Order: sequence, then C-alpha cells, then structure tokens
Amino acid sequence: MALRHSQRPVPSCRRAYAPSPASALVPRAPPRRVAAARPFVVVGAPLASQARPVRGQHCAAVEAASNSVPPSMASIDATGEASMQISVDNTSDAACTTIRIVGPGQSDCLLLLVNTLFSEGYRVHSSQFEEADGLLNFTLRVAGRDGKQARPGSEAGRQAGLSDVQVAEARELIERVVSTSSMSVRPAIYGMVAERELERLESTSPDEAMSDALELERAATEVAVAASKFAAAERRVQAAAQKKDAAKQASAERERSEAASVLERAIAAIEALVISRRQVGTGAPAEEPRSAADVLKAQMEAAAVAPPQQVGTGPAAGSGYEILLQAFNWESHKKGTDLPPLYVAARAKEWADEGFTAVWLPPPSDSVSPQGYLPRDLYQLNSAYGTEGELRAALSALHEHGVKAIADIVINHRCASFQGDGGKWNKFGGRLAWDSSAICNNNPAWGGRGGRKTGDDYPAAPNIDHTQERIRADITEWLRYLKTVGFDGWRFDFVRGYGGQYIKQYIDATVPQMAFGEFWDTCEYSGSVLNYNQDAHRQRTVNWCDSTGGTAAAFDFTTKGVLQEALGRGELWRLVDARGRPPGLVGMWSSRAITFIDNHDTGSTLNHWPFPSNHLQEGYAYILTHPGTPCVFVDHINGDGKLRKLILELLRIRKDAGVNARSKVAVRRAAPDVYAATIDDRVAVKLGAGAWSPNDQRACDKEWRLSASGQNVAVWTVSA
Repeated sequence: MALRHSQRPVPSCRRAYAPSPASALVPRAPPRRVAAARPFVVVGAPLASQARPVRGQHCAAVEAASNSVPPSMASIDATGEASMQISVDNTSDAACTTIRIVGPGQSDCLLLLVNTLFSEGYRVHSSQFEEADGLLNFTLRVAGRDGKQARPGSEAGRQAGLSDVQVAEARELIERVVSTSSMSVRPAIYGMVAERELERLESTSPDEAMSDALELERAATEVAVAASKFAAAERRVQAAAQKKDAAKQASAERERSEAASVLERAIAAIEALVISRRQVGTGAPAEEPRSAADVLKAQMEAAAVAPPQQVGTGPAAGSGYEILLQAFNWESHKKGTDLPPLYVAARAKEWADEGFTAVWLPPPSDSVSPQGYLPRDLYQLNSAYGTEGELRAALSALHEHGVKAIADIVINHRCASFQGDGGKWNKFGGRLAWDSSAICNNNPAWGGRGGRKTGDDYPAAPNIDHTQERIRADITEWLRYLKTVGFDGWRFDFVRGYGGQYIKQYIDATVPQMAFGEFWDTCEYSGSVLNYNQDAHRQRTVNWCDSTGGTAAAFDFTTKGVLQEALGRGELWRLVDARGRPPGLVGMWSSRAITFIDNHDTGSTLNHWPFPSNHLQEGYAYILTHPGTPCVFVDHINGDGKLRKLILELLRIRKDAGVNARSKVAVRRAAPDVYAATIDDRVAVKLGAGAWSPNDQRACDKEWRLSASGQNVAVWTVSA
C-alpha cells in the first residue's frame, strides 16, 4: 500500500538571544519554558516542547560531511521550502566540535538541544543563535562525553572535541531532536516524542488500560512511532542512493521494508479499533408499535432492495449441530496397531461420549503415496492404513454409536498403473481402466487427450477431466460404492482443481449426509503483513460454495489465518470485521464454514502453515464457541493434557448451550490484548490477557457463571 504524509510548514519565531560562552544557556531574552508535563501528541500540530530523547530511535541519515569547511549543509526535509539543515565542523576549533543547525522555527529549540546533549553526557561549552532571512541559526560548541579522543588528526590532538564515532552519534541525536521540534516542517507525529508517549501509555495501570480512550491513544501513538521509523528508513535509502553505495542501499531498503510492515500493521490496528467503536456494544433501538399494514409495507420495501440470499439445498455441513474430528495426521499410516481403522474402532464410543458427531477418515483407496493423496486403483480399499475388512469394521463401530464417517475424496487427479505412448504414465488399471483421453490436456507431461483443465493444475499426477460425462458417471458410481461400504459423507480434496458444478453433480447423485471441500486459497497480504480486511479472500470461498449450488461447505481458511495472526502477534482487534462480524467465512456464510485450527497439511509433521502452539487453547475456545462447524485435530485432543481437558469442556458447553453453525455472534470487545463475544446470548467467551467479564458489562442483562478457563481463556454460560 502507498504510504503518504502531508507536510505543513511551521511559522518561525522572530526572537533572538545569545548565551554567554561561559555558560551553556544564559539568554538575553528568556525563551519560552519547556513544559515539564508528559507530552501529548497532536497529529499534524507543532510541538512547543519535547521530552528527553529515547536512545535507539533513529530518524534519518544526515548527508553533511564531518570535516567540511565551510560546513556542507544537508536538508533532512523533502520540501521545496526552507528546511532544517545540520553541519558539523570538527577541525576549526581545537577545543570543541562546532555544530550548526539552520532552519525555520522557534528559539526554544536551542534549550531543548542543549538539555538533550547534557542528558546524554555531552559537554556543551557554549550555545547561541541568530536570525537571518527568517531562519534561525544555532551554533553549539560540544566536547565528548569522556573529554578524550576528540577530533581527527594526530593522536596528541585527540583531547577536546568529538571522535568520529561521537560525531555520528551526536549528529543523529541532534537530528532526532530537531526533526520533531518547531524547526522541522514535518508533522509533529514524527520522532521520539511519540515513542516517549508510547512508553508512558504502556506503563499505565491495568485499570487505566481498560479505558477506551487510552486504548485508542495507544494505537494512535504506535502509528506515530511506526511512521517516524518508516520516514527515517526512507531517508536512509535516499542517502545511500545519492552516495551510490549499493550495499548500504540494499540494507536500507530491507530496513524500509520492515518499517513499512510495522506501519501497515499499526494502521490496520487503529482501523480495526475505530471500526469496533462503531459496531461493538451498539444495541438496536426498541421498535415502536406499528400497524399490520405498516409492517407489511416495510417488508415489501426491504424485499425490493435486499440482495439475493445465499440458499443451499444440499447437505453441506449437515444438521448444523455437527462437531467433526479429524482422526488422522500425516504419519498415521506408520502407526502399526494404531492405524486409523483399528484406532477408530477402538475409540468410537469414547468420541461419541465426548460429543463428536462425525469423524473424518483418510483417503480409503490404494495409493502411490502411503498417505493416500496420490490414488491409483479407486476400488481397491486395501491401503497403507489397513485392510478393507478393518475399514468396514471401523465404520460399523462409528455407526453403532451414532457417529458419521466422512471419507477423504481425492478425484482431482489419479495416478496411472501403466505407461502409454511415449513412455508417459497415462494408462489406468483396476475397475476404472481409463486411458489418456480421461486426462486434461494442459500438462504435456501426461499426454492427456481430454479437455482443458477447469481449475488449477496439480502437477504431481494426471489431472482428471471432469467435463466428460462418462468420467463423471464412473466417479459417481464409485462414490455410491463407498456408501455401501459405510461412509456417510465426503470431504473433497483440492477442489480448486476442478469446477464446483461437478461437485454439485456428485453430491446430488450420492446424497451424502455431509459434504465439504478444501478450498485452500492464500490470504490477502501487504508485503509480509496480513491485511486487516480479508473480504476478498473469504469471498472467493463463498463463490466456490456458490458454484456447488450451496450443496458443499468449505474449510474456513480465512478464520484460521486471521485467528492465528491475531493470537500469535497479540492483535486481537483483527477478530472483528468492518461490519462488526467475525472476519472469516463464518462472518459471511456460517452454515457453510468448517472451522479448524490445524490439519494433516498445516500441522502434523508437514507444518505447512501451523497454528502457534502456545495459543492452541485460545484457538479452540474461539472455534468451539462460535458458529460454523468446528473440526478438532486428533493431534490436539490426544496431546497436551490441559488442552485436551479444555477441548472436552468446550465440547460440553457447545452441546449444552445449543451453539450451532448459524448461531448469532455479538462481538463485545476487540482490542490488542482482549477479544470478547457473546453467542446466542447463552455463551460468553474472552480471549487474551486483557480483562473482561460479561457480569461487569451486564452483557445481555443476564447473570453469568464461569464454565471453563485456560491459558488466556475464559468461557461463561448463563446461570440457571
């Protein structure tokens, strides 16, 4: 994103005074006193005072040569008008280094400069200023902090002025002071005053930190600090470019990129906070009584302008009260006696008792890869996971305890059993003995003679041409066969590879109890920063669900991306969108959202996009209390004892409170350190280290009792 700032000139002061050389500051006319109170940053307004600088805050590189006489002046303000300039003379005066600063502004900046240098340990022998042509000219005679190793030259001469290192440090320090003072034409948000203000805000007491005004003030100050560092990095890039120093320029550009990311993140944070102030905690006014005619008229008017409703006709996420368990990970084919079929058969009753209504199993067919995602002979159900008999026994055990069995359906691609013409692997074996005409023709590696691909290519195997009626008929018949084996629903793998209209046909023809797809799309980023607004990302998932006629649900990758970014970075303001809704697919079409924390791809041993392990409790507290259909990963419920305990408590709360795929969420608070929401006015959840309680807020005008808690997690239910 483009980052811009306006520059406003600050009127200069016409007063002048000159301190005596015997004293650092003995003004002829007293300057305006520097306020001792804590500074308050007003964006775009000049600052009359500054706080003591914070070491390490960089603003910009100064181009003046250290030893040039007469001084070489270099501007640090990119404007066509008079701007602040700094020069250093380390040779003319044997006793001190002479520093001159010229620019528009007010004389009290000299007081700030001298006090700052003293506070950093420099010895200021004298300081004075004069006015000429509307500009102030400050001159300071400065010695080193240790009084030794001063200016360049002979070793004997290094006694009073500044060393080369001290020259660079002092120049940078002065630039930081002046760049945020009335001598600078840059807005007052820049520089160390904002950083000092941020330190003050971060040190406030917990009670004070609950103030909405303070929260916004902190966010605004973070933008100020980030903007200052971004501007400083930009100047370092320009300075290196002017010197034609490629190495320094590359380093400065990396710093600029990092600073831009920080600034974009800070801007997103304050955007979210502003939005939350418009949305959170605003109740609808009570409606006045109206006649039946008025009600009918209002309904007709609303229908005339309302957008078309998204209506699904198929199974999608099932009843709306489903809770999924993914019963395998990437290494499950290696588990010996704990292979999925045997494992599932042994645990079916336990899972049913815990509240799971459906179990997602790995691909059932023979496969080139042991995990099952390179299927070969679809009808061959002896796989690396076990025998067909063991699979059937596991499915029967699930049904005995009222749990649905979901098969992982991999039909975007299929591996051939034999080589065809030209030695290409494009002749299939088994009951579905297709040839190269069943393969899409976009990838020459497989010699496909079918139609063009209707989605993204999967290069590791021949991509099946779903546009052909005979191919669709074969796949439909195979899915019907899986139902006779005992499967109740379908999880479609890599659905970006073929059109959603074909999935609709497979669903309509086989009538599963649940059907959902893996539409894994990259979230929206600006550089390395996840955008606050993920509407475009989740809309693509909505569009895919629409392409199936609403018959299929989809994994909510938007919620996963936003949730793990929010928790991992302490940016819980991300958990509400611009309209006050949850920011994922859940906020757009919750009945079609399969929410999850990790799966065999994102977590397990692949770890393609893992959820931060120290925030798993918060992640599950979110998806198990919110609408959508949650999916729990077997690694998590079988892992850490505290995590398992919390998951089981959350499953009980979800079931007892009747939370379902279409439940209503009211976001009560969304700040950097706390997120709070109520669901159906029956469940309240708080994530993050910040303080919040539904009883303190009188949420829904009800009494609440704490029903579950964990690391930065609290969940309440309505008292009976």
